[in-house]
Amino acid sequence: MGRVNEEVEIETGIVTRYRRHPNGRGLVSPGARVHPGAFVSRTAYVESGARVGAEAWIGPGSWIDQGAVVGSHVFIGQSVHVGPDAVVGSAARLGSYVRVGRHAQISPGAVVERDLRVPDDAVIDAAPRTRLSPGSAPAGLGHAA
Repeated sequence: MGRVNEEVEIETGIVTRYRRHPNGRGLVSPGARVHPGAFVSRTAYVESGARVGAEAWIGPGSWIDQGAVVGSHVFIGQSVHVGPDAVVGSAARLGSYVRVGRHAQISPGAVVERDLRVPDDAVIDAAPRTRLSPGSAPAGLGHAA
């Protein structure tokens, strides 16, 4: 078995220490809370203050930013960024390359299809199982840049 702790240096020279989550071996900041039943892909990051619920699945290259909350049974695809203090409700699905802005809220059961950007402070307050795709996205939503 590999190392349990990793140090990562960013462009500014700041070094952050992460631990490897036992289910998927993703990188989890010591200040984050990730349920042991969640899966965090080896190349995914969960930052300090973030919370990830039971049976959530965090895909490769995804980044759960500081203070974000990912509910139980959420699916997060590849290379998704969940912004600081954003909330992704239980059983929601975020397709690959989605960008969720700071303080945005995704309702439980919502589906956000790949390549969409949810703006800062947006509330996706739709009926359960609502699907957002490029042709159906409300004003203010756009393709991820």
